[in-house]
Amino acid sequence: MRLAASVAAMVATAAALTPAAPAQAAAPTVKISRIWYDSPGSPDSGANSNLNGEYVQIKNTGRSAMNLSGWTVRDKTSRADHVYTFGTFTLGGGKAVTLRTGKGRDTSTTLYWGRSGGTYAYIWNQSTDTGYLRNARGQLVHSCSYNSARADYKNC
Repeated sequence: MRLAASVAAMVATAAALTPAAPAQAAAPTVKISRIWYDSPGSPDSGANSNLNGEYVQIKNTGRSAMNLSGWTVRDKTSRADHVYTFGTFTLGGGKAVTLRTGKGRDTSTTLYWGRSGGTYAYIWNQSTDTGYLRNARGQLVHSCSYNSARADYKNC
């Protein structure tokens, strides 16, 4: 009896001292779902229609709407003009928004970076780059990298 109680006490002590398994990071609810980095017709002169053929798509995989106001999208460069900051914008649950590089009229499903100026206005490199999505506090929410000139886009 004494031995059984002693063994039970040792097992309980060992269980208490065993560290818990690390929690798995939850998949982001809002994420980059696609980067279309090789716009149709490029290389070209950077016309607005070609700039708008280049885009990043952001998807809310959750059921609840998410306020993206102040969130940012950027590529791998450190250039300040390669950062898009969401204005007042809510992305519905299960919905996606396409952020096009050129100019246009923003809607609930399509936003425009507002870039112009020829071939230097493109954001996404045609062979390798990384897209970063950060929340309004600057914390990385999701990233997506590609390394191929054989495709026009990357599903993330």
